Amino acid sequence: MNFHHSEERQALQDSLRQMLGREYDMAARAATIASHSGLSENHWKLFTEIGVFHVLLPQSVGGLGGSGLDIMAVFEAVGPALVVEPLRSVGVLAASALSLGGGHQELIDGLLEGRNLVSWAHAETAAGYSPAYVETTATPTSQGWLLTGGKVDVDHGAAATHLIISARTAGAVDDPAGLALFVLPSDTPGVGIQEFPTVDGRRTAHVALDNVLVPAAAAVGPVGEAYPLIEAALSRGIVAVCAEALGMMQAAFESTREYLLQRHQFGVALSSFQALQHRMVDLWVEIQQAESAVINAAYALDSTSRAHRERTVSAAKFTLGRAALHTAEEAIQLHGAIGMTDELTLSHLAKALVAVDHILGDEDHHLQRYITLSKEIAA
Repeated sequence: MNFHHSEERQALQDSLRQMLGREYDMAARAATIASHSGLSENHWKLFTEIGVFHVLLPQSVGGLGGSGLDIMAVFEAVGPALVVEPLRSVGVLAASALSLGGGHQELIDGLLEGRNLVSWAHAETAAGYSPAYVETTATPTSQGWLLTGGKVDVDHGAAATHLIISARTAGAVDDPAGLALFVLPSDTPGVGIQEFPTVDGRRTAHVALDNVLVPAAAAVGPVGEAYPLIEAALSRGIVAVCAEALGMMQAAFESTREYLLQRHQFGVALSSFQALQHRMVDLWVEIQQAESAVINAAYALDSTSRAHRERTVSAAKFTLGRAALHTAEEAIQLHGAIGMTDELTLSHLAKALVAVDHILGDEDHHLQRYITLSKEIAA
Protein backbone atom coordinates (compact mmCIF):
# COMPACT_ATOMS: atom_id res chain seq x y z
CA MET A 1 0.00 0.00 0.00
CA ASN A 2 1.29 3.45 -0.97
CA PHE A 3 1.21 5.75 2.08
CA HIS A 4 1.95 8.90 0.06
CA HIS A 5 -0.47 11.10 -1.88
CA SER A 6 -0.10 11.30 -5.65
CA GLU A 7 1.54 14.44 -7.04
CA GLU A 8 -1.88 15.84 -7.98
CA ARG A 9 -3.39 15.26 -4.53
CA GLN A 10 -0.30 16.61 -2.80
CA ALA A 11 -0.41 19.73 -4.97
CA LEU A 12 -4.08 20.26 -4.09
CA GLN A 13 -3.41 19.71 -0.40
CA ASP A 14 -0.48 22.15 -0.45
CA SER A 15 -2.55 24.78 -2.28
CA LEU A 16 -5.44 24.33 0.15
CA ARG A 17 -3.13 24.66 3.16
CA GLN A 18 -1.54 27.80 1.71
CA MET A 19 -4.94 29.35 1.04
CA LEU A 20 -6.17 28.51 4.54
CA GLY A 21 -2.98 29.85 6.10
CA ARG A 22 -3.40 33.10 4.17
CA GLU A 23 -7.18 33.60 4.38
CA TYR A 24 -8.42 31.54 7.33
CA ASP A 25 -6.59 32.63 10.47
CA MET A 26 -8.22 32.51 13.89
CA ALA A 27 -9.44 36.11 13.62
CA ALA A 28 -11.22 35.36 10.34
CA ARG A 29 -12.67 32.19 11.85
CA ALA A 30 -13.93 34.07 14.91
CA ALA A 31 -15.58 36.67 12.66
CA THR A 32 -17.31 33.92 10.71
CA ILE A 33 -18.58 32.26 13.89
CA ALA A 34 -19.93 35.59 15.14
CA SER A 35 -21.67 36.38 11.84
CA HIS A 36 -25.40 35.95 11.31
CA SER A 37 -25.09 32.95 9.00
CA GLY A 38 -22.09 31.30 10.66
CA LEU A 39 -20.32 30.89 7.35
CA SER A 40 -18.30 33.15 5.10
CA GLU A 41 -19.43 33.62 1.50
CA ASN A 42 -15.89 34.74 0.65
CA HIS A 43 -14.37 31.55 2.07
CA TRP A 44 -17.01 29.43 0.34
CA LYS A 45 -16.08 31.12 -2.94
CA LEU A 46 -12.40 30.40 -2.31
CA PHE A 47 -13.12 26.71 -1.65
CA THR A 48 -15.03 26.62 -4.93
CA GLU A 49 -12.32 28.41 -6.92
CA ILE A 50 -9.54 26.18 -5.61
CA GLY A 51 -11.53 23.13 -6.78
CA VAL A 52 -12.44 21.48 -3.47
CA PHE A 53 -15.89 20.37 -4.62
CA HIS A 54 -14.58 19.17 -7.97
CA VAL A 55 -12.03 16.98 -6.18
CA LEU A 56 -14.71 15.48 -3.94
CA LEU A 57 -16.96 14.42 -6.85
CA PRO A 58 -16.33 11.88 -9.64
CA GLN A 59 -15.84 12.73 -13.32
CA SER A 60 -19.20 11.16 -14.17
CA VAL A 61 -21.00 14.18 -12.68
CA GLY A 62 -18.48 16.88 -13.64
CA GLY A 63 -15.94 16.45 -10.84
CA LEU A 64 -12.27 15.52 -10.98
CA GLY A 65 -11.87 12.78 -8.38
CA GLY A 66 -14.26 11.48 -5.76
CA SER A 67 -12.09 8.68 -4.37
CA GLY A 68 -11.47 7.99 -0.70
CA LEU A 69 -7.93 9.33 -1.00
CA ASP A 70 -9.28 12.55 -2.53
CA ILE A 71 -11.53 12.99 0.50
CA MET A 72 -8.61 12.33 2.83
CA ALA A 73 -6.35 14.84 1.04
CA VAL A 74 -8.92 17.62 1.34
CA PHE A 75 -10.00 17.10 4.93
CA GLU A 76 -6.56 16.41 6.35
CA ALA A 77 -5.67 19.91 5.11
CA VAL A 78 -8.93 21.44 6.35
CA GLY A 79 -8.61 20.04 9.88
CA PRO A 80 -5.84 22.28 11.30
CA ALA A 81 -7.64 25.43 10.10
CA LEU A 82 -10.77 24.44 12.07
CA VAL A 83 -13.00 25.36 9.13
CA VAL A 84 -16.57 25.93 10.33
CA GLU A 85 -18.21 25.99 6.88
CA PRO A 86 -20.19 22.80 6.05
CA LEU A 87 -17.67 21.23 3.67
CA ARG A 88 -18.36 17.72 4.94
CA SER A 89 -22.15 17.94 4.88
CA VAL A 90 -22.29 19.58 1.45
CA GLY A 91 -19.18 18.33 -0.33
CA VAL A 92 -19.22 14.74 0.91
CA LEU A 93 -22.53 13.58 2.44
CA ALA A 94 -25.00 15.45 0.21
CA ALA A 95 -22.77 15.43 -2.87
CA SER A 96 -22.13 11.69 -2.54
CA ALA A 97 -25.84 10.94 -2.27
CA LEU A 98 -26.57 13.02 -5.37
CA SER A 99 -23.73 11.56 -7.46
CA LEU A 100 -24.41 7.95 -6.42
CA GLY A 101 -28.18 8.31 -6.76
CA GLY A 102 -28.10 9.61 -10.33
CA GLY A 103 -29.99 12.52 -11.82
CA HIS A 104 -30.23 16.05 -10.39
CA GLN A 105 -27.28 17.14 -12.54
CA GLU A 106 -28.38 20.77 -12.52
CA LEU A 107 -28.27 20.77 -8.72
CA ILE A 108 -24.82 19.14 -8.76
CA ASP A 109 -23.58 21.75 -11.25
CA GLY A 110 -24.75 24.48 -8.88
CA LEU A 111 -22.94 22.77 -6.01
CA LEU A 112 -19.71 22.56 -8.01
CA GLU A 113 -19.99 26.25 -8.84
CA GLY A 114 -20.68 27.23 -5.23
CA ARG A 115 -24.25 28.43 -5.92
CA ASN A 116 -26.04 25.59 -4.14
CA LEU A 117 -25.50 24.70 -0.50
CA VAL A 118 -27.10 21.26 -0.15
CA SER A 119 -27.12 19.98 3.42
CA TRP A 120 -27.54 16.38 4.59
CA ALA A 121 -30.58 15.79 6.83
CA HIS A 122 -30.74 12.16 7.97
CA ALA A 123 -30.23 11.89 11.76
CA GLU A 124 -33.23 11.72 14.08
CA THR A 125 -33.69 12.15 17.83
CA ALA A 126 -34.44 8.50 18.66
CA ALA A 127 -32.06 6.97 16.13
CA GLY A 128 -28.87 6.99 18.16
CA TYR A 129 -26.30 6.40 15.44
CA SER A 130 -28.24 3.75 13.51
CA PRO A 131 -28.13 4.54 9.78
CA ALA A 132 -31.39 2.63 9.18
CA TYR A 133 -33.52 4.24 11.90
CA VAL A 134 -35.94 6.68 10.23
CA GLU A 135 -39.31 7.73 11.64
CA THR A 136 -39.92 10.49 9.10
CA THR A 137 -42.55 9.23 6.65
CA ALA A 138 -43.08 9.73 2.92
CA THR A 139 -46.68 9.17 1.84
CA PRO A 140 -47.48 8.92 -1.90
CA THR A 141 -49.99 11.38 -3.31
CA SER A 142 -51.22 12.24 -6.80
CA GLN A 143 -48.78 15.16 -6.80
CA GLY A 144 -45.72 13.35 -5.48
CA TRP A 145 -44.79 12.65 -1.85
CA LEU A 146 -45.89 14.11 1.46
CA LEU A 147 -43.07 14.26 4.06
CA THR A 148 -43.82 14.36 7.78
CA GLY A 149 -41.36 14.15 10.68
CA GLY A 150 -38.17 15.81 11.79
CA LYS A 151 -34.38 15.75 11.53
CA VAL A 152 -31.61 16.77 13.94
CA ASP A 153 -27.94 17.77 13.61
CA VAL A 154 -28.35 19.27 10.15
CA ASP A 155 -25.05 21.06 9.53
CA HIS A 156 -25.73 24.74 8.69
CA GLY A 157 -29.33 23.86 7.94
CA ALA A 158 -30.46 27.49 8.19
CA ALA A 159 -27.97 28.58 5.51
CA ALA A 160 -28.72 25.69 3.15
CA THR A 161 -30.40 26.34 -0.20
CA HIS A 162 -31.48 22.68 -0.37
CA LEU A 163 -31.86 19.73 1.98
CA ILE A 164 -31.50 16.01 1.33
CA ILE A 165 -34.11 14.33 3.55
CA SER A 166 -34.36 10.63 4.34
CA ALA A 167 -37.87 9.28 4.82
CA ARG A 168 -39.63 5.96 5.23
CA THR A 169 -42.10 4.63 2.67
CA ALA A 170 -42.61 1.23 4.34
CA GLY A 171 -41.39 -1.05 7.11
CA ALA A 172 -40.52 -0.68 10.80
CA VAL A 173 -38.61 2.39 12.02
CA ASP A 174 -35.28 0.52 12.05
CA ASP A 175 -35.77 -1.51 8.87
CA PRO A 176 -33.13 -0.92 6.15
CA ALA A 177 -35.83 -1.64 3.56
CA GLY A 178 -38.42 0.98 2.70
CA LEU A 179 -36.16 4.07 2.81
CA ALA A 180 -36.04 6.94 0.35
CA LEU A 181 -34.06 10.15 -0.13
CA PHE A 182 -35.59 13.40 -1.38
CA VAL A 183 -33.92 16.71 -2.25
CA LEU A 184 -35.95 19.87 -1.80
CA PRO A 185 -35.42 23.62 -1.49
CA SER A 186 -35.06 24.63 2.16
CA ASP A 187 -37.82 27.21 1.79
CA THR A 188 -40.41 24.62 0.70
CA PRO A 189 -43.74 25.24 2.51
CA GLY A 190 -43.98 23.15 5.68
CA VAL A 191 -40.20 23.10 6.36
CA GLY A 192 -39.25 24.64 9.69
CA ILE A 193 -35.59 25.18 10.64
CA GLN A 194 -34.28 25.97 14.13
CA GLU A 195 -30.55 26.73 14.27
CA PHE A 196 -28.11 26.75 17.20
CA PRO A 197 -24.31 26.74 17.72
CA THR A 198 -22.17 23.72 18.57
CA VAL A 199 -19.31 23.52 21.07
CA ASP A 200 -16.68 23.61 18.31
CA GLY A 201 -17.96 26.80 16.64
CA ARG A 202 -20.14 25.34 13.90
CA ARG A 203 -23.87 25.82 13.33
CA THR A 204 -26.35 22.98 13.30
CA ALA A 205 -30.13 22.84 13.05
CA HIS A 206 -33.25 20.83 13.75
CA VAL A 207 -35.60 20.53 10.78
CA ALA A 208 -39.35 20.00 11.19
CA LEU A 209 -41.36 18.62 8.27
CA ASP A 210 -45.10 19.38 8.46
CA ASN A 211 -46.87 17.76 5.48
CA VAL A 212 -44.19 18.92 3.05
CA LEU A 213 -45.24 18.19 -0.52
CA VAL A 214 -42.44 17.31 -2.95
CA PRO A 215 -42.73 16.12 -6.56
CA ALA A 216 -41.80 12.60 -7.59
CA ALA A 217 -38.76 14.05 -9.37
CA ALA A 218 -37.35 15.08 -5.96
CA ALA A 219 -36.39 11.47 -5.22
CA VAL A 220 -32.66 10.70 -5.09
CA GLY A 221 -32.09 7.13 -6.23
CA PRO A 222 -34.75 4.40 -6.08
CA VAL A 223 -37.65 5.12 -3.72
CA GLY A 224 -37.88 2.45 -1.02
CA GLU A 225 -34.39 1.14 -1.76
CA ALA A 226 -32.19 4.01 -0.62
CA TYR A 227 -30.43 2.32 2.31
CA PRO A 228 -27.30 1.29 0.33
CA LEU A 229 -27.07 4.89 -0.89
CA ILE A 230 -27.40 6.27 2.66
CA GLU A 231 -24.82 3.82 4.00
CA ALA A 232 -22.31 4.64 1.25
CA ALA A 233 -22.72 8.40 1.75
CA LEU A 234 -22.29 8.04 5.51
CA SER A 235 -19.12 5.97 5.03
CA ARG A 236 -17.63 8.69 2.87
CA GLY A 237 -18.63 11.25 5.50
CA ILE A 238 -16.95 9.20 8.22
CA VAL A 239 -13.67 9.11 6.27
CA ALA A 240 -13.91 12.90 5.97
CA VAL A 241 -14.44 13.20 9.75
CA CYS A 242 -11.47 10.93 10.42
CA ALA A 243 -9.17 12.77 8.00
CA GLU A 244 -10.18 16.12 9.50
CA ALA A 245 -9.48 14.78 12.99
CA LEU A 246 -6.09 13.48 11.83
CA GLY A 247 -5.16 16.95 10.58
CA MET A 248 -6.22 18.48 13.89
CA MET A 249 -4.26 15.89 15.88
CA GLN A 250 -1.13 16.59 13.85
CA ALA A 251 -1.57 20.34 14.45
CA ALA A 252 -2.11 19.83 18.20
CA PHE A 253 1.00 17.63 18.38
CA GLU A 254 3.18 20.21 16.58
CA SER A 255 1.85 23.02 18.78
CA THR A 256 2.67 21.00 21.89
CA ARG A 257 6.15 20.04 20.63
CA GLU A 258 6.99 23.68 19.94
CA TYR A 259 5.71 24.74 23.34
CA LEU A 260 7.86 22.15 25.15
CA LEU A 261 10.90 23.30 23.18
CA GLN A 262 10.32 26.97 24.02
CA ARG A 263 9.02 26.81 27.59
CA HIS A 264 11.70 26.67 30.32
CA GLN A 265 11.49 25.49 33.90
CA PHE A 266 14.34 25.22 36.42
CA GLY A 267 16.54 26.80 33.76
CA VAL A 268 16.02 24.13 31.09
CA ALA A 269 13.51 23.51 28.31
CA LEU A 270 10.52 21.34 29.22
CA SER A 271 11.44 19.13 26.25
CA SER A 272 14.51 17.96 28.16
CA PHE A 273 12.42 16.15 30.80
CA GLN A 274 12.39 12.45 30.03
CA ALA A 275 8.87 11.88 31.35
CA LEU A 276 7.50 14.47 28.92
CA GLN A 277 9.57 13.02 26.08
CA HIS A 278 7.97 9.62 26.71
CA ARG A 279 4.49 11.11 26.63
CA MET A 280 5.20 12.90 23.36
CA VAL A 281 6.58 9.71 21.80
CA ASP A 282 3.49 7.77 22.87
CA LEU A 283 1.29 10.48 21.37
CA TRP A 284 3.28 10.46 18.14
CA VAL A 285 2.88 6.68 17.83
CA GLU A 286 -0.87 6.98 18.39
CA ILE A 287 -1.15 9.61 15.66
CA GLN A 288 0.79 7.37 13.25
CA GLN A 289 -1.62 4.53 14.01
CA ALA A 290 -4.55 6.87 13.44
CA GLU A 291 -3.09 7.93 10.08
CA SER A 292 -2.80 4.29 9.01
CA ALA A 293 -6.44 3.71 9.97
CA VAL A 294 -7.56 6.69 7.88
CA ILE A 295 -5.51 5.58 4.86
CA ASN A 296 -6.94 2.07 5.16
CA ALA A 297 -10.50 3.43 5.31
CA ALA A 298 -9.88 5.78 2.37
CA TYR A 299 -8.75 2.85 0.23
CA ALA A 300 -11.68 0.73 1.43
CA LEU A 301 -14.23 3.29 0.18
CA ASP A 302 -13.50 2.12 -3.34
CA SER A 303 -13.82 -1.57 -2.41
CA THR A 304 -16.40 -3.70 -4.22
CA SER A 305 -17.18 -5.51 -0.96
CA ARG A 306 -19.77 -3.62 1.08
CA ALA A 307 -18.96 -5.53 4.30
CA HIS A 308 -15.20 -4.92 3.96
CA ARG A 309 -15.78 -1.21 3.29
CA GLU A 310 -18.10 -0.71 6.22
CA ARG A 311 -15.97 -2.70 8.67
CA THR A 312 -12.81 -0.80 7.74
CA VAL A 313 -14.58 2.55 8.02
CA SER A 314 -15.97 1.62 11.46
CA ALA A 315 -12.49 0.55 12.57
CA ALA A 316 -11.13 3.95 11.54
CA LYS A 317 -13.88 5.86 13.31
CA PHE A 318 -13.36 3.86 16.51
CA THR A 319 -9.61 4.49 16.34
CA LEU A 320 -9.91 8.21 15.60
CA GLY A 321 -12.61 8.82 18.19
CA ARG A 322 -10.37 7.46 20.93
CA ALA A 323 -7.14 8.97 19.61
CA ALA A 324 -8.66 12.44 19.10
CA LEU A 325 -9.82 12.63 22.71
CA HIS A 326 -6.47 11.41 24.02
CA THR A 327 -4.60 13.93 21.87
CA ALA A 328 -6.77 16.78 23.16
CA GLU A 329 -6.24 15.74 26.79
CA GLU A 330 -2.48 15.30 26.45
CA ALA A 331 -1.95 18.54 24.52
CA ILE A 332 -3.91 20.58 27.07
CA GLN A 333 -2.17 18.95 30.03
CA LEU A 334 1.31 19.41 28.56
CA HIS A 335 0.58 23.08 27.87
CA GLY A 336 -0.77 23.67 31.35
CA ALA A 337 -3.40 26.35 32.04
CA ILE A 338 -2.47 28.39 28.96
CA GLY A 339 -3.79 25.56 26.80
CA MET A 340 -7.36 26.44 27.84
CA THR A 341 -7.25 30.10 26.80
CA ASP A 342 -9.23 31.34 23.79
CA GLU A 343 -6.17 33.19 22.53
CA LEU A 344 -4.37 29.90 21.88
CA THR A 345 -5.40 27.91 18.80
CA LEU A 346 -4.89 24.71 20.78
CA SER A 347 -7.94 25.34 22.94
CA HIS A 348 -10.13 25.45 19.82
CA LEU A 349 -8.43 22.35 18.42
CA ALA A 350 -9.16 20.56 21.69
CA LYS A 351 -12.88 21.44 21.54
CA ALA A 352 -13.10 20.14 17.99
CA LEU A 353 -11.17 16.95 18.84
CA VAL A 354 -13.47 16.20 21.77
CA ALA A 355 -16.47 16.56 19.43
CA VAL A 356 -15.06 14.08 16.89
CA ASP A 357 -16.27 10.98 18.73
CA HIS A 358 -19.87 12.18 18.59
CA ILE A 359 -19.99 12.85 14.84
CA LEU A 360 -21.53 10.05 12.74
CA GLY A 361 -21.19 7.44 15.48
CA ASP A 362 -19.16 7.15 18.67
CA GLU A 363 -16.64 4.52 19.80
CA ASP A 364 -19.25 2.14 21.25
CA HIS A 365 -21.40 2.24 18.12
CA HIS A 366 -18.55 1.58 15.72
CA LEU A 367 -16.94 -1.10 17.88
CA GLN A 368 -20.23 -3.01 17.92
CA ARG A 369 -20.65 -2.44 14.19
CA TYR A 370 -17.12 -3.74 13.57
CA ILE A 371 -17.91 -6.90 15.53
CA THR A 372 -21.19 -7.46 13.67
CA LEU A 373 -19.60 -6.95 10.25
CA SER A 374 -16.68 -9.23 11.18
CA LYS A 375 -19.17 -12.00 11.91
CA GLU A 376 -20.89 -11.39 8.57
CA ILE A 377 -17.58 -11.64 6.73
CA ALA A 378 -16.58 -14.79 8.63
CA ALA A 379 -19.91 -16.42 7.83
